[in-house]
Amino acid sequence: MTQQQSAPGPHDTTTAEAEAVTLTSELIRIDTTNTGDPATVVGERAAAEYVAEKLAEVGYETTYVESGAKGRGNVFARLAGADPARGALLIHGHLDAVPADASEWSVHPFSGAVQDDYVWGRGAVDMKDMVAMTLATARRFKRDNVVPPRDLIFAFLADEEAGGDYGSQWLVRNRPELFEGATEAISEVGGFSITVRDGVRAYMIETAEKGIAWMRLRVRGRAGHGSMVHEDNAVTKLTQAVAKLGTHKFPLVLTDSVREFLAAITELTGLRFDEDDLDGSVAKLGAVARMVGATLRDTANPTMLNAGYKANVIPSLAEAVVDCRVLPGRQEAFERELDEILGPDVEREWVTSLPPVETTFDGALVDAMTASIVAEDPGATTLPYMLSGGTDAKAFHTMGIRCFGFAPLRLPADLDFSALFHGVDERVPVDALKFGTRVLDRFLRTC
Repeated sequence: MTQQQSAPGPHDTTTAEAEAVTLTSELIRIDTTNTGDPATVVGERAAAEYVAEKLAEVGYETTYVESGAKGRGNVFARLAGADPARGALLIHGHLDAVPADASEWSVHPFSGAVQDDYVWGRGAVDMKDMVAMTLATARRFKRDNVVPPRDLIFAFLADEEAGGDYGSQWLVRNRPELFEGATEAISEVGGFSITVRDGVRAYMIETAEKGIAWMRLRVRGRAGHGSMVHEDNAVTKLTQAVAKLGTHKFPLVLTDSVREFLAAITELTGLRFDEDDLDGSVAKLGAVARMVGATLRDTANPTMLNAGYKANVIPSLAEAVVDCRVLPGRQEAFERELDEILGPDVEREWVTSLPPVETTFDGALVDAMTASIVAEDPGATTLPYMLSGGTDAKAFHTMGIRCFGFAPLRLPADLDFSALFHGVDERVPVDALKFGTRVLDRFLRTC
């Protein structure tokens, strides 16, 4: 590779930066709502075909895969690196988005409006921004004949928002050859900035995720007339158990990732995190406290209830669904605690069970992430953190791939970024997209 091809520099990313903004807007305008019900999912195939067309325009050979159901489109492309003996880097992003109610929004959620220095719409931060930055960078590399140091696998996937059964999970089980040679991966919910004090930014790189365990609870009782005294009411028993679980506070558990994050914040700000009042100490972090606070312990949040079919009939069955998020190494202890809380009358089963993910914050890839950010934001620092939610990393982790969240964005200090995920008026700053494209360009040249 020539010096011209390999030298990073913001001066020659202008076209890619502008493309990232346009691509984000256009991707948002493709409604890829994923309700979790395959019968109502829309747009994933259209989005995958859009991505494949943009890659083919600049000369990529693409692979389109419908994973287990019609219309659940996934697209792959590979760019050969200078050293084929090195493990490949997987850059993955999902094309689907959660539903949005247009009546609640300032702009239509599928307008992709570019206004007030933001790109607005469902998926703007989760995660069509990173898909667009990846696509813009991949197109630039192909146009300019850039040869990265290692093979790059670009993957644009379906169904992340419902656990990946028609996306990453299916692909890992049925098409593992598409990930041949991959040893490390980057994707969403990491690499974004928080302002820790005036003019000082830290970029949070995701190194861990809690496990996802969606649980169905079921209570059986004796059916009867609603007007009579009834001592075996399934609805009563279920709601009592759900209320007890929903208000239960699981024990504080500090994982390595969380300890390292808190230690880094202490070094940057002087804030102390006393374990006798860790919730109160974490609250001092501002908007990011919601994300960090959810990684201090397991959680179990009731989300759905279903019982009965008529006002004057006591049903024999009542059900609930609970969204459980479990820290690494805590599954067995968590289940024992569940059984103590729920008692013998409540049956439980796992609807979805995806494992926690955790890696260390070290190595050449982390060094390349840090260097690429500092080159664009001198004085910044990077630090690891645990995501309370989950991503497609849960599937790729099972293949032995080391996974990170690295979708770089330099954000305004007053932006409540965590509230935008699945939120009303989801949007991403135009300048953050341009910044992220420059960082991604540097990173993929040195990874």
